[in-house]
Amino acid sequence: EASLPDLDLLHDPEDELLCANLMDLVQATLGRAPLGAKRCSRLLMPAQLLAQVRTELLRLACSEPCGLRGALLDLCVEHGKACHDVGHIAVDPAVVPTFQLTLVLRLDSRLWPKIQGLFTSGPAFAPLKLSTGFRVIKKKLYSSEQLLIEEC
Repeated sequence: EASLPDLDLLHDPEDELLCANLMDLVQATLGRAPLGAKRCSRLLMPAQLLAQVRTELLRLACSEPCGLRGALLDLCVEHGKACHDVGHIAVDPAVVPTFQLTLVLRLDSRLWPKIQGLFTSGPAFAPLKLSTGFRVIKKKLYSSEQLLIEEC
């Protein structure tokens, strides 16, 4: 177990900046997320969720050889029992990926009646807000270690 001062030594300012840019890219990707047949929705991340995801991604990257630069990020949105793939991001395309993160976000459950129409034909709907709960699955691409699943 690492103590707080030990974790401070692992802090990488470059990863902080990279993560801020990654969060912008995640938000842009969610802004045009395909949910349902040929339909796109604008998914909004609450500030609290954005901060939690950022912290978790930095924590999971600190033990990797290339830090966050070596990550592949898959974005998924879960609602009910369905999970929709909404995007894939190579954090630094110039770096050979060393680990894969799957970020599973959830639609705010109070929105279900409002989004049922997304899966039928009809006019576009207002932006949808995501829940503050999420799951991150980390898979090392250079090792046979088991998957690490973090539920937040």
